[in-house]
Amino acid sequence: MNRRAAGTLRGIAVAVPAALFAALAGTALHRQSVKASGVDIFWGCAAALLLLAALQLLLGAWSRSLIPTAVVGIGCYATVGFLSTGGTGKQLIVADLPGNVWVFGIAAVTVVMLLWCHRYRRRRE
Repeated sequence: MNRRAAGTLRGIAVAVPAALFAALAGTALHRQSVKASGVDIFWGCAAALLLLAALQLLLGAWSRSLIPTAVVGIGCYATVGFLSTGGTGKQLIVADLPGNVWVFGIAAVTVVMLLWCHRYRRRRE
């Protein structure tokens, strides 16, 4: 196995737990808000998406491959999808503004991070 493949496999092995962490921590964080002048400001959505972006950027720069970045995004999206499919009253993600921003923001952040991490790819040796 060459060095490039070994680095990618290591990146995937780290990306799966990172995806689970981002999904669980982001789900716990996405509904946090502060009330200002009677209006709820949901800062948790931004913090959850920033956490996901930071993990994707870290893995993309560390592994110098796009695959772990994509694995984190896909794994996080799949886990959040599973968490939002509970029965009535058992869902952890409700279809309201912060829930929609969290769910659909995962896909948007993943695309942006894939484009950003493209610069860290290993050049052909």
